[in-house]
Amino acid sequence: MKNINITRKITQGMYVLTTKEGGCIVDAVSQISNGKNPLIAVSVMKTNYTNQLLKQNSKFAISVLGKEVNPEIIKTFGFHSARDINKFETIETIEVEGLNIITDSLGYMVCEIIDSLENDTHTVFIGKMIEADVYKEEEAMSYQYYQEHREELLKVTTQKGKTAWVCTVCGYVYYGEELPKEDTWVCPKCRMDKTYFKKVEETEINC
Repeated sequence: MKNINITRKITQGMYVLTTKEGGCIVDAVSQISNGKNPLIAVSVMKTNYTNQLLKQNSKFAISVLGKEVNPEIIKTFGFHSARDINKFETIETIEVEGLNIITDSLGYMVCEIIDSLENDTHTVFIGKMIEADVYKEEEAMSYQYYQEHREELLKVTTQKGKTAWVCTVCGYVYYGEELPKEDTWVCPKCRMDKTYFKKVEETEINC
């Protein structure tokens, strides 16, 4: 039986990918050429609304997240759809080349889309870097670090005296003695199934 967790050993970071009208958290970002205007590749799930937005726009930006990033940035861009909310409403940004850049980041790069590749589940967008800057000389958040500290980063508070079920992926809280019985029921926030929920006893406050 294959153990796909080995992919977590590949050096990957945590980034906020933005384009006009939206953005999302991504981890599959690579520099694929050198030079004055290096090429940057980013992989985005086809089911993600940001994928659709990228196909309607000519540029994208990558904000590099550090270990001390405000967890609300991960929650906002990782577990909500731009179809439903304005992700930039509560997150501080600046505008560069017409795109929103996360100010609470280590820096950014803005790329002009020059090509894309399709597979069954993802689109790989290839961009030529046209602008970039470094804000902080701090350690970037790796995908492995995120996985190892996910519960801490997505820490939520539950109501005392109530039995709660917390989604271990996005932190959504469902109150009730049991989860809904329907096999098709999924987390309303991140769409993961019931196996990702952890029961929090009434005596617990945080999870």
